[in-house]
Amino acid sequence: MDLGSVLLTTGGSVGFFRLVNAGVGRLPMPESACRNAWKWRNISTSVVHSFITAIWAVLCFFVQPQMAEDLIETHSVFSHALVSFSIGYFIYDFFDMVQNQKLSHSWELLFHHTVVIACFGLSVLSCRYVGFSVVALLVEINSVFLHIRQMLRMANISTGTLYRINSMINLGTYVVFRINTLAWMTRWLVLNRDKVPLPAYTLGSVGMAIMTAMNIVLFYRLLRTDFLKSSTRETKKEKEM
Repeated sequence: MDLGSVLLTTGGSVGFFRLVNAGVGRLPMPESACRNAWKWRNISTSVVHSFITAIWAVLCFFVQPQMAEDLIETHSVFSHALVSFSIGYFIYDFFDMVQNQKLSHSWELLFHHTVVIACFGLSVLSCRYVGFSVVALLVEINSVFLHIRQMLRMANISTGTLYRINSMINLGTYVVFRINTLAWMTRWLVLNRDKVPLPAYTLGSVGMAIMTAMNIVLFYRLLRTDFLKSSTRETKKEKEM
């Protein structure tokens, strides 16, 4: 894809997610979510992005299996378009949060989006590391369940079979597609240090270090909220019986 195609895909993505957000706003929402309608629309839009990119990222490796062997140079128009499309979402979401949420509540995600946009932007403009970016987008497989968890909690469905099943899938995919994927990407970057220019290596290293720290903190919060606290409550009930 040339620069014009990249800009068209990215701009089209921004417009697409604005339309999705507006469409979600016209749909009925749980009464409990009406207290923060913006957040419900934002998370719903994030689910759409995660679902599309998760499937798209997996298909990229089916379309061009060679990309798994060369994450620097090898890529297809299909995978290049995916990264451009995802940049559009992160740009959309960045400004959506800036306009509708206090900085004190969103600075972590704003920082995350800035790092992602910078890394993916380098990839699509240089036409290198596209495979590496597609691997990074495999985390969106987990994001589907992570966002659904947020929506269930907003709908006051934080107990019961549905929430429990989603929590288990969420934690399992979190380990496989976030923690393990980031660990593998870090290892790959270190082993291929001689093939990566210093600016790109520095940006990638700093970006993944930040993502790793954020993911570990989030994993602990999920584990504590969905499993450790519930176990504590069950233990208390047994003692009371």
